[in-house]
Amino acid sequence: MTSNIRNFCVIAHIDHGKSTLADRFLEITGTVEARRMKEQYLDQLELERERGITIKMAPVRMSYGLAPNAYILNLIDTPGHSDFSYEVSRALQAVEGAILLVDATQGIQAQTLANFRSAKAANLTLIGAVNKIDLFKDKNDERLKRAVGETAELLGVAEEEIFLVSGKTGEGASQLLDEIVKRVPHPKVGISNSQFLISKPARALIFDSFYDDHKGVVASVRVFDGEFNSDDEIHLLAAGVKSKIKELGIFTPEMKAVKKLAAGEVGYVATGIKNPEKIKIGDTIIVNPKSQAPNSKLALVGYKEPKPVVFVSFYPEDTDDHELLQKGLQKLRLNDSALTIEPDQNEVLGRGFKVGFLGRLHFEITSERLRREFGIETTNTFPSVVYKIKTKHDFGEIVKPEDLPPEFSAKGGEIWEPMVKIEIIVSPEHLNNLFPLWAMFRLTDIRNSNFGAHAKVTAEMPLAELISDFDDKLKSVTQGYGSFSYEPIDYRKADILRVDFLVAGEVVPGLSRFLPKASYETTARAMVKRLKELLPRRQFAQAVQASALGKIIAREDIPALKKDVTGYLYGGDRTRKMKLWAKQKKGKKRLKERGEAKIPPSVFRELLKK
Repeated sequence: MTSNIRNFCVIAHIDHGKSTLADRFLEITGTVEARRMKEQYLDQLELERERGITIKMAPVRMSYGLAPNAYILNLIDTPGHSDFSYEVSRALQAVEGAILLVDATQGIQAQTLANFRSAKAANLTLIGAVNKIDLFKDKNDERLKRAVGETAELLGVAEEEIFLVSGKTGEGASQLLDEIVKRVPHPKVGISNSQFLISKPARALIFDSFYDDHKGVVASVRVFDGEFNSDDEIHLLAAGVKSKIKELGIFTPEMKAVKKLAAGEVGYVATGIKNPEKIKIGDTIIVNPKSQAPNSKLALVGYKEPKPVVFVSFYPEDTDDHELLQKGLQKLRLNDSALTIEPDQNEVLGRGFKVGFLGRLHFEITSERLRREFGIETTNTFPSVVYKIKTKHDFGEIVKPEDLPPEFSAKGGEIWEPMVKIEIIVSPEHLNNLFPLWAMFRLTDIRNSNFGAHAKVTAEMPLAELISDFDDKLKSVTQGYGSFSYEPIDYRKADILRVDFLVAGEVVPGLSRFLPKASYETTARAMVKRLKELLPRRQFAQAVQASALGKIIAREDIPALKKDVTGYLYGGDRTRKMKLWAKQKKGKKRLKERGEAKIPPSVFRELLKK
């Protein structure tokens, strides 16, 4: 029976208190003993706790109420940053309801709206809650009332139906759990195992996975039909793989083995499969591969596999660490299915890997995990996106500007770039501060409207501009309160060209960029000046240049280091000094001829900023 099961998740904008509220749920239900309790209990990564953000979704099974009438509450804590919206979409496929959580001090934000739309599209029961009420002594405070009003308006309910809670103190958390039991529907009853031969088999949807050295790939699942037993043979439909279950279990939130998982339950299946590439998020697991029904009829519909939108090449600072970098990336890939990894080669930086990410934060988190968990220092190229190139006779895709011939644009070739629709939420007093960003980041089709006490701006912009430092600039001009969400729309012809950067006469691989024709010279000059500031001086003079359309468009010179080779001479014939100076000049000439464009990793990191 599933009448006592409630599956739900908490969705919100980043830093609105989801994980803290989840802590209170764990305490109220006695899921975690008081002596073991710690802040952000469900956030298992060290980086999650440090940054105060959720990166990976975390399922947990809680028991609420007294036996034998206790309810099983399966909660999935989700991330709030737009880079990890794919994590939210996966969670939505595994539940029947969601708490839409809003920070009382900030009100509705961009990712709140995006998550709300996703939850509505999944036909979930939504319960509104305003968090952080402990920050208000007066419950009639205008900001608090405004947040309640906005949330009620978004959900289309009366303000009295919005719950006031504090994730910090626990106020209102029990009432919110009561509402979950009352309003979130129990899972629809599936078809039992005894009816396999005449109907559907036991089926479960994989909404997450991770790797265990002993158990192989462990799939986090929601069971929709039938019953899985710990000794069953399973069949992964999309992968076409069969395997014997090594272990069934539930998240408490630690892994706890059980004998069976029935329809409506959330848990895990240890598949014993050692190749992570065989397990696809969104795949359907069935327990009866002998069923006569076509696979297309058995597959559960819902989740789409995420596609990376940002690509960065990683190179080990020490070339001997190439194998270590490969192993580190592969290990991260085991628990992060959104990562894509391909071998890459750079003339100066050597062998590395081109890695695909869901956004800039996803890239930063992965880079930091490589450093902390594997001790690998890397040099990274500029984040890039997938461009489409078109000529009279061909149509292809590139990621690295170096792959495009410098004369491509001059010969009539077209570059098409990915576009996104962006939604920005700001307070009205900051709206005018956004205007300089429109041209800086090439926003078009800009439309303003009011949303409660906020101003909402929708626009279209190139994805390449979004993944630079748009987030930082937005926070800067809105004093930290601006937020945005985005979604891909299409590809459009781009008025951009390839710009190369040269040091000591050599093109530096990894520094080439696509820049808008309207501003490429200004940007190139600024970058050349920045390079001059960052690059260390050497024994010979170095020219730092920018090149586009076959000509040099900017140049700065780094003077040679001066060494006094005559310092030890006192008086005497000046010709001795002249001979030493001539010898030094010849030596510097030889060094210059052998000089290479060596860019320290620290310079690359600084240049990642717009």
